[in-house]
Amino acid sequence: MTDDAISVMTQMCLVIKFPQECETRCENNRGRVGFHMETLAGQNNGRTCETPSRPARPRTKIDQTRPRKEGRTRSSAQNNPGTNRFWEGAGLQLFIPEYYNMAMDVDRHAETGRVAIRWENDRGEKRDVSYLELKEESDRVARGLLASGLQKGDRIMILLPRIPEAYVAYLGALKAGLAVLPGSEMLQPSDISYRIRHAQAQAVIFDSSLRERVETARENCTRLRYGWVHGGNVEGWESFSRLGAGVTDVELPKTRSDDVAFISYTSGTTGGPKGVIHHHSWAVAHQAVAARQWLGVRPGDTVWATAGPGWAKWVWSPFISTLGSGATGLVYQGRFDASRYLSLIEEYQVNVLCCTPTEYRMMAKADDLERYRLSSLRSAVSAGEPLNREVIETFRRYFNIQVRDGYGQTENTLLAATLEGMEIKPGSMGKPTPGNRVTLIDENGDPVPVGEVGDIAVHRDAPALFKGYYQDPERTDRAFRGEWYLTGDQARQDEDGYLWFEGRSDDIIISSGYTIGPFEVEDALVKHPAVRECAVVASPDPVRGAIVKAFVVLKEGRDPSDELVRQLQEHVKKVTAPYKYPREIDFVTDLPKTTSGKIRRVELRNREYERKRVQP
Repeated sequence: MTDDAISVMTQMCLVIKFPQECETRCENNRGRVGFHMETLAGQNNGRTCETPSRPARPRTKIDQTRPRKEGRTRSSAQNNPGTNRFWEGAGLQLFIPEYYNMAMDVDRHAETGRVAIRWENDRGEKRDVSYLELKEESDRVARGLLASGLQKGDRIMILLPRIPEAYVAYLGALKAGLAVLPGSEMLQPSDISYRIRHAQAQAVIFDSSLRERVETARENCTRLRYGWVHGGNVEGWESFSRLGAGVTDVELPKTRSDDVAFISYTSGTTGGPKGVIHHHSWAVAHQAVAARQWLGVRPGDTVWATAGPGWAKWVWSPFISTLGSGATGLVYQGRFDASRYLSLIEEYQVNVLCCTPTEYRMMAKADDLERYRLSSLRSAVSAGEPLNREVIETFRRYFNIQVRDGYGQTENTLLAATLEGMEIKPGSMGKPTPGNRVTLIDENGDPVPVGEVGDIAVHRDAPALFKGYYQDPERTDRAFRGEWYLTGDQARQDEDGYLWFEGRSDDIIISSGYTIGPFEVEDALVKHPAVRECAVVASPDPVRGAIVKAFVVLKEGRDPSDELVRQLQEHVKKVTAPYKYPREIDFVTDLPKTTSGKIRRVELRNREYERKRVQP
């Protein structure tokens, strides 16, 4: 990292204002970010935030009781006028320097002596990696990538599992100024080939266990010129462990905050996966809210965020939120097992936990929960889809921890959440987060009244919103309705401003004129002692248009029967509005899910329409 880059990094100052009073942290050492938290009244107990490279500027009071104004960007009056940017809006102020690389946020902890990664696999093998080792290894990789012939702005795909080398590879590629294509180890040859060809990637780093898939994909990738394999010598590929060895005369490039950092692929309703573009500046806005006020990460914490490399959520939490905060990330390379997960939380004294809803549900149903001692756990969050109230209550009762929901997408950041210090409403997504003007709109782009279902939309001025779909202007345009980006999800908002998830826009059930969200029916069903998990979809009906159809996985030892169907139907009528009860119930052994663990309701719904020969 150049001295100029470090100097600019010291100037970044984030100002976040919440209704509750928050702790102030101002670290003015080399390369550190200054955070300045205030109450609505603008008080911070007499503490100030001053950065060493420029005078402290006046802080604008942002009253969250007034309507949110549009986010606006203005150039800095000092230090390269017109290049550094101040952004403010929706309760958040950011200073975004001209030159910035999110890897700098990790490197600044290299001299602390802290452990960055604590890794263990399902065979009991263990390994610790310090922040200093992480910096040195990623510097080596960055120099090696550039020495090989790659240039700033080139694209590279990374296909590595939950291992320390994944962090090294991502940091090295970012330092080299490359745009990273995250790839899950679950991808098949056609998936890999599509991403490499679509993004015109010139290089790939992959694990030896994926050799056959990568080599099959390579046959159709004419632009792919470089490749490194981790996990042994493989003919036809360079060794990742030797990448950059002995290279000392390569200077790392200066990256701008608006340089592309990631092109993350996410499924679309039509066509192939969409390449979501995020700049380095995305990390500034993300860390300001998600890392500190949702996850609640503190320097020195042990954080276990279970997402795997290749997913946007991995970049969110295990990668930048954990390492950017100077915490220790627990990395477990093994299949999910509820009792094993609970034991690891206890063994490693995890302070912050971030899991999928499915993982929380399975842990909540584990045997003998009272034998686990999770007193170290201070913060537990979930994202992907709302958690059932029963799961939240189980964790509160057994472990004295409130699991807080959050909501975001590959295209943005944490859009809504129950932040630390907020009142928890079980089942709610929380409130819109600072920096994001989130509203619910109808098909005309107008806000819907309180209590009514609308499309979740975020204003295009949000600082962490994606910069478009790579080489796909048409789908980029279709993602917006006027000035609003449409997430594709629907929700309703209560009188207190909390959002309640109703489902994907195409998951909503309209039956006899009633609008029914699948989640509330699922939430009612899983409260029955016989139900392990379930999914609810619309099934076509000639009279009602559609009826509520439930697919139910029973707990071990429970047998399906007509009597149990009637019991479940009556149970739902008692828990929620009677018109929402499932008129049809199928008992199944499992539910279709995405590779990240989300239930694929669309597959079940299409199955129903096909069974009844009706076009959805």
